[in-house]
Amino acid sequence: MNNNFVSLATFTSKDEVACLAQLSDLYNNYDLLFEKTEHLVLSHINKSDIGNKKILLKPNWVRDNIAETDKICLCTNENVILALTESLLKIKPTSIIIGDAPIQGCDWSKLLSSHFYTKVKILSEKYNTPIFIKDFRKVCFNPATNLMERNNNDSDYIIFDLGSKSFLEEITSKKNTFRVTCYDPDRMKESHRKGMHKYCLTKEVFDCDTIITIPKIKTHQKAGLTNSLKILVGINGDKDYLPHHRIGAIGHGGDCYKGWHPLRRMSELVLDKANRHRGDHFYRPLSYLSAALWRLSFPKPSQNLAAGWYGNDTVWRMVLDLNHIAIYGRRDGTITEKKQRTIYTLCDGIIGGQGNGPLSPDPLPLGILAFSNDSFAMDEVAGLLFKLNMDKIPLLHYACKTNEHKNIKYFLNDIPCRLEDYTSLSKNVIMPPGWIDYEQKK
Repeated sequence: MNNNFVSLATFTSKDEVACLAQLSDLYNNYDLLFEKTEHLVLSHINKSDIGNKKILLKPNWVRDNIAETDKICLCTNENVILALTESLLKIKPTSIIIGDAPIQGCDWSKLLSSHFYTKVKILSEKYNTPIFIKDFRKVCFNPATNLMERNNNDSDYIIFDLGSKSFLEEITSKKNTFRVTCYDPDRMKESHRKGMHKYCLTKEVFDCDTIITIPKIKTHQKAGLTNSLKILVGINGDKDYLPHHRIGAIGHGGDCYKGWHPLRRMSELVLDKANRHRGDHFYRPLSYLSAALWRLSFPKPSQNLAAGWYGNDTVWRMVLDLNHIAIYGRRDGTITEKKQRTIYTLCDGIIGGQGNGPLSPDPLPLGILAFSNDSFAMDEVAGLLFKLNMDKIPLLHYACKTNEHKNIKYFLNDIPCRLEDYTSLSKNVIMPPGWIDYEQKK
């Protein structure tokens, strides 16, 4: 039980090709999902991590559905979450909280179905265990006013400062270069500068004993892949603490795009000014001007103001910071060398997401569920399933290097196997526009 493991379960026979329609229907078959999930999880989980413990379930609730296919490839499927919840309730935890911090513009009222809330209430009463559902965002964006509105109190969060031990420190300059597209750059400077790297994390992480993430495996504009490691971005409640890129071109102090151009630089500076004026009459004209200047520079698909491309050298570092805090962070905001809580992952790979993920993915039929007690190992497996060149994707490259020093056990439908045996389940994946030529990265 204490060994590192990854266990995959498939929903199709050995010689059967996973069909999108078939797998989509599978999401509605709760009994089968529960049977598969219960066996997969209870066969491997250390029950002492669950019984009489506070459990945090962290799904991928990135945004409410907009496109028709979003219901199968955007967020973690609701029945997968419910099947996991019921499986854990059999081990008698003291409580379960299910939460995430979707993008600021997400309409929470449209994110979850009434069926999900009803089923959670039924399970809570059946097993006499409190189950809470929470939106971890400190503020939410109101498109009518262009303003952020308060969602939770400051007391609901813990501020951690990794200082010079942050993975970001290596790329931090004396200038204010870290950015989140559409956020005030001056706020970011208050959290990240040389020798200081602060994160605003929901206190539920540090009140719980065990975390189980439930990612939807997808391609990602900025990180290449989002799965077991990237999903922990959703425990940060305030995006002003989350560097996504550095302003400017490669070779000119930034990692936002390749190919310096005066109009691109001007576009970035105008966007900064717009973001400093959110909520007043200057915001929209400045935003339109920034977009126009960018278009006039005739950018390639790999060049965009959001740094959604393979040259992004910031996001993966921020992701590793958050994983470190989640494992070693204490409720008083300090970091210790002793592991503070266990993190498991149940990966929803029945239908994954490819193309312009994580917000506009196309469905990718995979037909698998995967369970692991090692986020790094789970991401390496995800990269293998997506046939990615992991040496060219910083987050996965770091995961693979980390895994070299471990004794990891792999299982496929309960049978011990080697990592390479998972290649039979691999798919050719369409990457985001900014990652089409990522294998040519030097």
